[in-house]
Amino acid sequence: MSIGSKIRRRLLAWAPALFLAHPAGTAAAATARADTLTLYTFGDSILDCARYNEHGVHPGQLIVRNDDRLFPEFRGRDLQSRGPARLEHRAVDGATLGGLPAQARGLSPKGHSVALVTIGGNDLLMGLAADSGSGIKSFETALERFVRTLPIRPVLLGTVYDPTFGDDARNFLGIPPRIARANLQRVNDVIRSLGTRYGRTVDLHAHFLRGDPSWYTRTIEPSLKGASEVRRAFLEYLL
Repeated sequence: MSIGSKIRRRLLAWAPALFLAHPAGTAAAATARADTLTLYTFGDSILDCARYNEHGVHPGQLIVRNDDRLFPEFRGRDLQSRGPARLEHRAVDGATLGGLPAQARGLSPKGHSVALVTIGGNDLLMGLAADSGSGIKSFETALERFVRTLPIRPVLLGTVYDPTFGDDARNFLGIPPRIARANLQRVNDVIRSLGTRYGRTVDLHAHFLRGDPSWYTRTIEPSLKGASEVRRAFLEYLL
C-alpha cells in the first residue's frame, strides 16, 4: 500500500470525530485530541511565503484549513474536512539546508503526524547552481541525515521549482543556464531519491513548469496563486 493510501485511510478513519461534540476536559475530548493529525512544515519560502501575499497565507495553512473565500475550488478539500488536524509551521523564509536542524529543535511529536519539507532553492542561489565539485554530494549527505533523524513519518519532500519555466532567456543567476539547470536537476534527483526512501516526493518542479508567471512574485517567491499551487501539489498525497 502506498504512503498516500495509508494517509488517506487514516484521515477517513478520523472523519466521524468531526460530528462529535465533546465537552472540554472529558475523557472523550482527550481521545479526540490524541487523534489529531499534526502537519509539520520545514524548509524555506516555498512553504513560508505568507509575507509575499496581501492575505498572509501559506501552503500549510491552506492544507489544514482552506480559505473558502479566496479559493472556493478547494472548499471541503483540506485536512480539517476529514478529521481533527493542526499545523505546526516551522519553515523559515530564506532557509538553507544548514538551517533545518534548528527548525526541528525540540520536536516531540505525538499521535499521527506528517512532515512537509522544501529545501534546496536557496542553496542553489548561494552557490550550488554553479557547483562543479562535491557540493551537491555534501547537500545529499546533510539532507539524508536530517530526514533520517526527523522523528516524523511520513516525510513528503518537495522538489525545487524553476521560475524561468525552462526558458534560458529568463536566466537571472549570472551562471550559464546549461550549468545551472544541470545542478538543479542534480539537487532534485537527490530530493527524489530521499523522498522514495523516507516517504514520498512531491514534484513541485514538474507542477510549476505547467504554470505561468502569476504563480511567482519577486522573481522566485510563490505568489498567492503560487502558495495555493504548492498546496495543490502536496494535497494530492494527503487526501
